[in-house]
Amino acid sequence: MSSPLFLRPVISLSVSSTASTQRRRSSSSSSSISSLLMGTSKPTDQIGVFLSKKPYQPPSWASHLNPIPSSTYSLAHLPSPIHKWNLPNLPENTEVWIKRDDLSGMQLSGNKVRKLEFLMADAVEQGADCIITAGGIQSNHCRATAVAARYLNLDCYLILRTSKVLVDKDPGLTGNLLVERLVGAHVELVSKEEYAKIGSENLTELLKKRLTSEGRKPYVIPVGGSNSLGTWGYIEAVREIEQQTQMSSGKFQIDDIVVACGSGGTIAGLSLGSRLSSLKAKVHAFSVCDDPDYFYNFVQGLIDGLHAGMDSHDIANIINAKGLGYAMNTAEELKFVKHIAETSGVVLDPVYSGKAAYNMLKDMAENPTKWKGRKVLFIHTGGLLGLYDKTEQMASMIGKCQKMQIDETVPREDGIGKMF
Repeated sequence: MSSPLFLRPVISLSVSSTASTQRRRSSSSSSSISSLLMGTSKPTDQIGVFLSKKPYQPPSWASHLNPIPSSTYSLAHLPSPIHKWNLPNLPENTEVWIKRDDLSGMQLSGNKVRKLEFLMADAVEQGADCIITAGGIQSNHCRATAVAARYLNLDCYLILRTSKVLVDKDPGLTGNLLVERLVGAHVELVSKEEYAKIGSENLTELLKKRLTSEGRKPYVIPVGGSNSLGTWGYIEAVREIEQQTQMSSGKFQIDDIVVACGSGGTIAGLSLGSRLSSLKAKVHAFSVCDDPDYFYNFVQGLIDGLHAGMDSHDIANIINAKGLGYAMNTAEELKFVKHIAETSGVVLDPVYSGKAAYNMLKDMAENPTKWKGRKVLFIHTGGLLGLYDKTEQMASMIGKCQKMQIDETVPREDGIGKMF
């Protein structure tokens, strides 16, 4: 498998460091794109930079957008690597590469942390002492928000949607819930029925009023961190991808970007950034919950909020991939997740990237000429903890463990096998 591509960040370098960088670039230009391309230093390599707040400077091609965030927190381990993804049965001359945003950190991994870098900075600037957000019972966004809040010494209140049968019960410690409760998040449950009738905005506003009456200073982050401010997370990610491709000396060009769509902010940022930057890649978003028409309208609101002057239909191709429904999987989808893991080593989550990759390959099989000869970049948005919620469904698909057979003639001696 090809080696990862890494971003060389734009930072101030000494003369000797700059010369070293130029030598590296000269050397890398003669090597293949699979060679290791690594910067002199990355922001998260420097002691004290991770979890620090810094002024934000947008990419030059996005400097006309408005409003521009004033600052950002360093919460993710970036840049996330890009590597060749050896998927089966691709159309002729089609290549799929994968950007591993699932490797952007353990508790904070996934696409949500990129948005939170901007949202948490705004919360601190506004003097908040606690964060409110909402999502499904296994929300990756809620888990990442709870961890980010604790890192910054803020309390976190989560409104989690669950079934009517379970709303009065303890939700347990499975997957994302374990991390949320370990870091001390305050979890409030609401039934799917009430959530559908009241809506996330009204629910978070109710909680905000209650906390405010208690003397707290809450800051509300929308579902998925998807508002115009959060959109900057993936505008900035495009700058990262652009620099990674530029380091390949023009040998690595992206034709298409594929990503799952669950709340809209990620595809808004990717679509805007791709169109404004030098990438000019076509963005295909596989929606795992609401219908494409909803997301076209929602994304339009986000880009209008940045005064981008673009039509969401022109910059994104949104495809329905919800299947049985949000966070619900067919046996075929789960078998696909297992197959990809055992054949490529890439573990997909069942809610987002799993459905996106499943439907991407399905579309490639049904419409091979559309994808023939294309270089596709798949964004792995994380969410692996969601697999723990599918263990019962996947149990029959997983190989069995067995007792190791050791012949009685093998010598045995007490104490010879140290157990550390």
